[in-house]
Amino acid sequence: MCLAIPMQIEAIDGLNARCQAKGVQREVSLFMLQDDPPGVGDHVMIQLGYAIRRVTEDEARASWELFDQILAEITPD
Repeated sequence: MCLAIPMQIEAIDGLNARCQAKGVQREVSLFMLQDDPPGVGDHVMIQLGYAIRRVTEDEARASWELFDQILAEITPD
């Protein structure tokens, strides 16, 4: 199973973007969103190096809250 991770776009160069989340930066492809391209500051879901859809800031935050809860449950004390 693959999970999509929400990230915020910091810079765009053609169909490539530098995104960040929780202090981690990644270069991702915007190829799959070229019909309705996102802009700097937008949040996108990243899967296998591709932005697969745009999400709101609230949706991104909610996803991270769920990921943090899951990690808290599976991480030993």
